[in-house]
Amino acid sequence: MSFSRREFLGTVGVAAASLGSAQGQTQSVDLVLYNGKVVTVDSAFSIRQAVVVKDGKIIAVGGNEIRNQFVATRMIDLRGRTLMPGFFDTHIHLAGHSRRYIDLNDTSSIKQLQEQIHEKAKELGPGEWITGQGWDEFHFTERRMPVKGDLDAAAPNNPVALTRAGGHSTVGNSKALQLADINRATPDPERGLIDKDARGEKDARGEPNGVIRERNDIYLRQVPRDKPEDVRDSFFQDVHRLLELGITSVIQAGASVDAGVVGSYAEWERLYEKHGSELPRASIQIQWPGDAKTGAARLKEFGRKTGDGNDRLRVGSIGEMFADGGFTGPTAWVLEDYKGQPGFRGRAMLSPDEMHANIEAGHRLGWQFGIHAIGDAAIAMTVDAFDKVLEANPRNDHRHYLSHFTVLPPERTLQIMAKRKILIAQQPNFTYNLAGRYEAALEGRRLATNNAIATPINHGIYMAFSSDNLPIGPLVGLYAAVTRKGESGKVYGPEEAVSMKVAITMYTRNGAFLTREEKIKGSLEVGMAADMIVFPQDLLALSSDKLLGQKVDMTIIAGKVLLSVKARQTTAIIWNCSTCAASSHVPTLVILRSRDRTLCIIGTHAMLPNR
Repeated sequence: MSFSRREFLGTVGVAAASLGSAQGQTQSVDLVLYNGKVVTVDSAFSIRQAVVVKDGKIIAVGGNEIRNQFVATRMIDLRGRTLMPGFFDTHIHLAGHSRRYIDLNDTSSIKQLQEQIHEKAKELGPGEWITGQGWDEFHFTERRMPVKGDLDAAAPNNPVALTRAGGHSTVGNSKALQLADINRATPDPERGLIDKDARGEKDARGEPNGVIRERNDIYLRQVPRDKPEDVRDSFFQDVHRLLELGITSVIQAGASVDAGVVGSYAEWERLYEKHGSELPRASIQIQWPGDAKTGAARLKEFGRKTGDGNDRLRVGSIGEMFADGGFTGPTAWVLEDYKGQPGFRGRAMLSPDEMHANIEAGHRLGWQFGIHAIGDAAIAMTVDAFDKVLEANPRNDHRHYLSHFTVLPPERTLQIMAKRKILIAQQPNFTYNLAGRYEAALEGRRLATNNAIATPINHGIYMAFSSDNLPIGPLVGLYAAVTRKGESGKVYGPEEAVSMKVAITMYTRNGAFLTREEKIKGSLEVGMAADMIVFPQDLLALSSDKLLGQKVDMTIIAGKVLLSVKARQTTAIIWNCSTCAASSHVPTLVILRSRDRTLCIIGTHAMLPNR
């Protein structure tokens, strides 16, 4: 753990003053952060200046004067920066990746995609499978989906299968199609669709174009299975990287009860036994393992249920257990036809009877559910199943919830959710990231109210925020929640926007409610876990257009600084500030400089001062 010169001098000075004036009246603590804007996210959304930490928990919150009541191992002068609870991302996908994997999240064209495939083919050699994830046709200069011919040109001697951002469709090349035994005569698989050209229609020859929606497994089960030990390094890195985003707690969306497979609960346990103190806290959803009878039996064999574990890693709800597909397919199940596709309303992944049977079996065993439901038809079906189960088998404080909740369902469904206290893990960033998909599939009210926030809240439905994998990053979610803007800048349903205070609450304290941890984390109050993040600027006062460019300066979990971005940390120097001088302030001021900005410590403006 390293100290800046100023932090070191502050520690020595305060400790010396405390020993000299109040021996016997001070308490030894681990960490004091002071001279900041402390956004507590308590019930009153109080703003303070300082926080004191001992043994991983907050023992005092107040004004700067409280720092004189303690002798701290470490003192951090926030220098006016903002301290707030760490983000709790309530729906995320992490597992690690093998040597055959290509990260496509930043790929900006099909040409670049082909270059990445070509380089991976050179690395692996002929015949080896190439996989990857993260492409988005709306980010490509060509503005179209990749098809098998694009992949064939880049790697004619390797089978290739690349999954779209969002995980609801995969494109394969000719070799992949051959190995999966897919040809012009292959019917659409159960719960999935085989595209015939880039528009989803048959081309002149009736040949598949390589894109399969909602059944990625048709390709991926052909790929040699990775061993857990092959992906453990990247698994750790994927989870650890969340610290850079200010994420201090997560809900992992689905893990297998089977040990010995990538992403299983056993692998999460192994990771946290070795590295738990270095990583965000995690609650792991468990995949429903079979039909109702088989699933219940296997969960009994698993020997655990929702809430088991410790303050670093615990068993979460059953999830995702898909009610339908998604709009990155698109196969989300909706009540009205897709825009421009008469008769097509997406696909249900479970029948109403199957959904009810699974929920009833898990509910009787004491499990919480967090079910994937995107389209309004899927949401209505799932809520009806919850309603029937809770009517027949009441359970106080069950905290069952829906993940996604993209298309606003009928009023009747909203009323049942409020009555039965069915919660929502919403992804406000989808309004930003998936605007192109929504424009293609939805129109009118369904488009305007995509990923609604204000309407469910006004019905008394509890909601927390998350980012899924499109991409992971709370700031995109905060931006979309307060602006309702897509990537193009177009505003969708401004009446669904909420204030920054509400958005921050949903990304912190409300997340803890989903995992029954609201009494131990999610806000900066006495007795709560010291899970905190530092931003260089005040998110409450920052204009929305600057929000996406913000970066976390520091991430703290259980009072331990796990991330401190030295490249952005400020250093104090003396310059003349022409802006303040013009405002009749003291002409010679301390200026804080960093890589991205120059800020006056007295003024609130950003400027380039006179040397």
